[in-house]
Amino acid sequence: MNEIVKEDINIIRRFNRFYTNVLGLLDRHILESNLSLSQVRILHEIETTPNCTSTLLTEKLCIDSGYISRILNQFQKQGLIQKQKSKEDGRSNFLMLTETGEQKLAEMNARSDKQIYQMIQPLSKYAQHKLVQDMAFIERILTKGKPINSKEISIRHQIKPGDAGYITYMHGWIYKQEYNYSTAFESYVAQSFYEFLQNYNPELDRLWIAEHNAEIIGCIGIINHGNRAQLRWFLLHPDYRGIGLGKSLLNAALDYCHQKKYKSVYLDTTDDLETAIAMYKRMGFIKVTEKENRSWREDLTELEFEMQL
Repeated sequence: MNEIVKEDINIIRRFNRFYTNVLGLLDRHILESNLSLSQVRILHEIETTPNCTSTLLTEKLCIDSGYISRILNQFQKQGLIQKQKSKEDGRSNFLMLTETGEQKLAEMNARSDKQIYQMIQPLSKYAQHKLVQDMAFIERILTKGKPINSKEISIRHQIKPGDAGYITYMHGWIYKQEYNYSTAFESYVAQSFYEFLQNYNPELDRLWIAEHNAEIIGCIGIINHGNRAQLRWFLLHPDYRGIGLGKSLLNAALDYCHQKKYKSVYLDTTDDLETAIAMYKRMGFIKVTEKENRSWREDLTELEFEMQL
């Protein structure tokens, strides 16, 4: 184990100790209601999990089945939950909250909301945003492989301060990591955004920005060139590929071109972007020119594709 890894581990352990203390403070407040944090979590899962069973709770919460069983028995005696036999399997019992249980959980949720509000209220708006964004990021990277709910992804085309800078940054690190492009490519993207923002016409130009948990995860743009439109900045964060987001962005851009009655749309790319090129071809783009481009890496060929509309 090298020194860098040891330092990373120390930072993670320090954060664990800190956040365990935060959770302990919240737990003590919840105990005033005679329910522990674990018990409230079980009630929450029963409310939100369709056809919930004790087996599902054990698997989802990673809690001992005996402990789960004891808590469920307590809940039944307190009138918080009820059991209903499955019509498909008479051996299974579905768990659901009673009216008393729903009321109890609503009180706990309101109390929890108030506690969290009191914790973050002294923070600046930026700090609140950053805290929530980083928590979502931690959850995402530690649950790698967990399906991303596309309903949680939003797409906007209103340009906000900082968008161009962040998208330029994304181009820089993604193309370096995946294609070993030099910083000259990031400079090229920055210059293209400078020109775009200087001449931006919301009636003919558009930038679509995909966000998840208030973080930019993808984009695509259309720039007016008279009767022709140029497609630019088509990019997805690596964690959000393969869920149909790229196709949705590309379709939105092409629909916009049809709406604005452009006669054609073109794009410039490089020969090493095989996945993107395959998508362009499926959508009807045809390669019209190619030329060497040694600006970003030694062995690149720049390609231009065009689609008649």
